[in-house]
This record gives sequence, C-alpha cells and structure tokens, in this order.
Amino acid sequence: MRLTVIIPAAGSSRRFNADPLLGGRSKLDEDLGGRTVLQRTVELFHTRPETESIIVAGPHDPAAMDAFRERHADTLSLLGATIVPGGATHRWETVRAALDAVPEGATHIAVHDAARPACPAELIDRVLDAASRFDAVIPVLEIDSTVKRLGDPVADDRADPLASILGEQEKPRLHAVAGTLDRAGLALAQTPQVFERSLLIRAYAQGDLSSTDDAGLVERLGERVVAVSGDPRNIKITRPGDIEMIRRIRNDRGPDQKPAHLRF
Repeated sequence: MRLTVIIPAAGSSRRFNADPLLGGRSKLDEDLGGRTVLQRTVELFHTRPETESIIVAGPHDPAAMDAFRERHADTLSLLGATIVPGGATHRWETVRAALDAVPEGATHIAVHDAARPACPAELIDRVLDAASRFDAVIPVLEIDSTVKRLGDPVADDRADPLASILGEQEKPRLHAVAGTLDRAGLALAQTPQVFERSLLIRAYAQGDLSSTDDAGLVERLGERVVAVSGDPRNIKITRPGDIEMIRRIRNDRGPDQKPAHLRF
C-alpha cells in the first residue's frame, strides 16, 4: 500500500465559534499539549509506513490561505505535509481540489477530518488492514441510543438572563419530536475513510457530488463500502466542549492550565 492522506482543513469553524467568547478563532488552532489540533491530526499519519504523502487542503480564499500558511506551513512541512487551497463552500470541493495533488504512484487514498486529532492508532490499523483487502473501507460506531426525528421549532418566549452575555445563538433551541426511528442497522460514520485510488477518483468524477462524506459518493456508484468498528475516542471537534473532552482523552493540559500536582 502506497497511501496518500488527504486532510480537509478549509472549514470556517462556524459551530465552534457560536460562542462569542472564542473570538472567531479556528478550532484547528486550539492547543493540544503544546501543539495545534491540525498538527496533532497530521501526526497521526506521518510516521506510518504506509504513508507516502499527506495533503492538507486549507482555505479557498487567497488571503485566508496566506494566513493559514503563515500559521501552519513551517510545522506541517517538517511532518512531510503539502498545503493546497481547498474549496469555497463545501467539503467535497476541498477533497476534489486535494485529489489533483495526489502523486501518480499512490495506490490508496485516505480522507481524514482535520478536526479528529485523537483517532487511536489501533483504529487506523484496523481501517488500513481492511483496505488492503477491500476497495472502500470506513470506520463506524453502532448507535446504542434511542434515535428521535425532530420536527418544527417550538416557540419559547421565556426571558433568558444569559442572552445578553452569551448571545442569542446560545439560547437552547427547542423542537417538537416528530417520531422515533428504528436504530437497528444504523451507525455513525467516522474517518479515516480509505479507498483504492481509482475508485475515489471515479467517485469524484460524478456530476452530483453533494454528500457529507466520501463513502457516500462511492455508494452512489453502486460500489460496496465495507465498515469496520470505529472508536468513541475518535471525536470530531465541533463545539468548544469537544476540546476539553479530547484533552482528557489525551491527558493533555490546556494552554493556561498548571499540571495537576501544582494546582492549589
């Protein structure tokens, strides 16, 4: 296996920055044990023997891309990663842009979310082992909670004393429950998702590329996607609380925290 890893990193961190106290910073710049989230994600792959190249797809906007390179280029180059511009709006645009930079000799392509820096090595082992036998492999977590379908928003005029501090977007959103789904056979998709090179390129040659993950495009071709067991530690950072969860998983200190034995 000669693996190229694509790491889409062009997102705006919109949900992460719903908290106005964060000042609009990117979740990929958050500190994990003295290194950024993005660096920790790249480190998952750069020492693996299968990995021959890593492509980080950053912002599409030239000014934002310049700032992204200023923050990350030196560190990522030491890890063997190449930075390319990503898409303007959608994740699939970013992956498609990165595909143009995949070396000709690559036999397989892995796509891994930039905001999943705590993916366990044994999970990557499991996915790559299966990918040596099957053309499309993804990790999934079986759903063990009851699944509800949400309906229309519910109006709530109760005064919120924190609204002026946290901002209107921080008020709880209420919805009517429209029904309960049968969770049998349902699972949550994770990354890395690994594909035989020509299969993923063929998937991205389709006219309709609207999909929230790469496996969905392969499924649209009628090709089989094989699922392996995921890992609950493989959290995708979406909201600020996810950072603290990952720090606990990794046993990292935050940037302003003292070691536990020095706290008093």
